[in-house]
Amino acid sequence: MKKFKIIIEKHVSEEFEVEAENIEEAFNIAEKKYYSGEFVLEPGNVSYKLMFGETVDRKESIEWIEF
Repeated sequence: MKKFKIIIEKHVSEEFEVEAENIEEAFNIAEKKYYSGEFVLEPGNVSYKLMFGETVDRKESIEWIEF
């Protein structure tokens, strides 16, 4: 039997509306609102999941796969 390390990564997404003069300003406003806790991503909105695996000695591995 071999030992494997498995990494699971999931991405969540949420849509927010921002009023701004241009896209750069919209990004800045969104970032500030995210860090202040005004924009919160709900954990139930998973956009995709990835998995990666390798042996503990890193001699065998598999590329990231979506599942």
